[in-house]
Amino acid sequence: MSIAESELILNANGSVYHLNLKPENIADIIITVGDQDRVEMVSKHFEVIEFQTQKREFKTHTGFYKGRKMTVLSTGIGVDNIDIVMNELDALANIDFKTRTVKEKLKTLSIVRIGTSGGVHEFVELDKFVMSKYGLGFDGLLHYYNNDVSEKEANASLKKIIALDQKKAEPYLVKSSDELAELFEMEINVTSGITTTNIGFYAPQGRTLRIPARDNNLLEDLSHYNYNGYYVTNMEMETSAIYALARLMGHKALAMNAIVANRTTGEFSKNSKGVVEDLILFTLNKLAKL
Repeated sequence: MSIAESELILNANGSVYHLNLKPENIADIIITVGDQDRVEMVSKHFEVIEFQTQKREFKTHTGFYKGRKMTVLSTGIGVDNIDIVMNELDALANIDFKTRTVKEKLKTLSIVRIGTSGGVHEFVELDKFVMSKYGLGFDGLLHYYNNDVSEKEANASLKKIIALDQKKAEPYLVKSSDELAELFEMEINVTSGITTTNIGFYAPQGRTLRIPARDNNLLEDLSHYNYNGYYVTNMEMETSAIYALARLMGHKALAMNAIVANRTTGEFSKNSKGVVEDLILFTLNKLAKL
């Protein structure tokens, strides 16, 4: 059945609406970054950049690193943008734009997020890398989709640790791609854990400036939670949505974060730009082996 123009919106040049991309503009390996300025931090390492475009906060460079074709794309901040990015990437891979129908043979993308984050345990050291074995979503995005991808046992155990406010979305836990995780998790400078995805940076992550947060014990409660031997290591605003939609669509996803702050000790990195640069090269070299 053909997908209506109002549901799959294309630009006049045939590109998908928000990302401004055509199917031939992306690789099967996708690196996502939040900050559009970080796209160049990745693509400057490419031997060749064969395509680039930008629309709003969505900036894309596609090129080659060590002979492997890769795309780096900025998502902006938050799960609302992730909903756009993941759906439009999947459309680029698996929908025929001419007939507006789903392709018979579906393609699997490998999607790796490179981000920055704050640790929530003392053992999550500044200037180190965290690999998100699981994404723990407090954002609610998954609940808008017909799904069965979350870890039900984990969801139940979380409710015993955290008092859930009925006004808020029910949390969900989704696992990363095992294949992608195997590339990264045995490295000595990588800590594996659970990354929480929150719908904001301040009160949703337990920060208080002038307005009191409703959940004063959020960090303390989360520090006691573990699932399959993994503790909550860090907080950010995208990972669970990437994992959830990737699982629903049949793609592989992983998030790698440079730890630039520690919420337990109150410290902030003195070399955050250098740590991000190190994570970019580390990730590129791993993905070149896929």
